[in-house]
Amino acid sequence: MFLRLLFLASLCLPALAQLPGSWTEPFPPHKIAGNLYYVGSRDLASYLVTSSEGHILINSSLEESVPLIRASIEQLGFKFTDVKVLLISHAHSDHCAGSAEIIKLTGAQYMVMEPDAPAVESGGGARKSRIKNRADYTQFPPAKVDRVLKDGDEVRVGDAVVVAHLTPGHTRGCTTWTMKADSLNAVLIGSPNVNPGYVLVNNLAYPSIATDYEQCFKVLKALPCDLFLGAHGGYYDMEKKHAALKSSTANPFADPQGYQRYISDKEQAFRAEWERQKAQPAK
Repeated sequence: MFLRLLFLASLCLPALAQLPGSWTEPFPPHKIAGNLYYVGSRDLASYLVTSSEGHILINSSLEESVPLIRASIEQLGFKFTDVKVLLISHAHSDHCAGSAEIIKLTGAQYMVMEPDAPAVESGGGARKSRIKNRADYTQFPPAKVDRVLKDGDEVRVGDAVVVAHLTPGHTRGCTTWTMKADSLNAVLIGSPNVNPGYVLVNNLAYPSIATDYEQCFKVLKALPCDLFLGAHGGYYDMEKKHAALKSSTANPFADPQGYQRYISDKEQAFRAEWERQKAQPAK
């Protein structure tokens, strides 16, 4: 079944020539700690949080990612149809475009941070026609939100519990998820990145974007972190740490120092770009 589903996923790859190959390339699903598992591609991170009463899935990734995510869950020995709740890190296509299909296949309840809910339900809005093989992260299939989340809300399925932290800027409702796994504090960063083309000064569509980024970094720096994870595997050197699973007696995903370095680097990048834009002549 796993190979058949991966074959079906591979049929979509020619249509995705303009997207990074790492976004759709299968990667071995693996246990991170406790009831927390990685079920994403080589870079688009999806996580499964399991319980005896059903599971929580974080990030649906692309539309084309759904067979890969399903195959990864089933390879680990869990049932895809036991996914009871679907969450996302933020309303960009590489993290939420597969949501409508996953909801259709599993009947999962879709829970989204309040500021991102309108974008999720509108598919990013109707500004233009969506071109499937173009990396336009602002357009994706719309999906109904069953529960609108606020900062600090808990999401529970059985004894599986994750906590939503609003870390805005990258999107208005960008969400960082935390949970306990083997008594370790796991932090799944939504995104602190300032994408190319982001307007941080005089942004009429998102006036508070710069101060929201400041709030994002304030929250991230205050979170206790043992297990450093994120919406992309590249945030936390996932491939290198996964390779270390075979040889390391310690959990390679336990990297609190790496977490703080990553946040510091991203905050410096944000502030440098903000200062650069502030120094530009007004248009």
